[in-house]
Amino acid sequence: MPVPPPENPPFAAATNDLRVRRATVDDLAAVVELENASFAVERMSARQLRRHLDSASALIMVATAQRRLLGAAVLFLRSRSRVGRLYSIAVAAGARGRGIGEALLQAVERAAAKRGCDRLRLEVRVDNAGAQRLYERHGYHRFGLRRGYYEDGHDALRYEKPLA
Repeated sequence: MPVPPPENPPFAAATNDLRVRRATVDDLAAVVELENASFAVERMSARQLRRHLDSASALIMVATAQRRLLGAAVLFLRSRSRVGRLYSIAVAAGARGRGIGEALLQAVERAAAKRGCDRLRLEVRVDNAGAQRLYERHGYHRFGLRRGYYEDGHDALRYEKPLA
């Protein structure tokens, strides 16, 4: 009888060769799986994610190590706007706390600045203290609240950061 893989695989060694890059169609299945595992509501479908892979107004970044997808971030860019919108960052459960979210955030910031954005905005659930700490550590400041923002009725805090 085969032994099932551990629920939270040990990613410690795998994060030593972490690489953050733009997602390709070959990453789609793993990104969809991560999306479904990470978010109870507000999930993007495979169709939406596939469309964003080739879009001029979106960018999906992935963090990989040893050919394993450990995290993903989705950035939206509007033409004629200097404000980018970080839609989401997701990190595999067993890889959290290893700097992957931070690496994705920094890559998204660089990509937004390269595309001409001078600010990055995002929304985060009021009950997601870990994400709030990450953003605040990286210079994001709260500037608003959106009541009932999420499909399940939860509120969202709005954050913004000026980009160099």
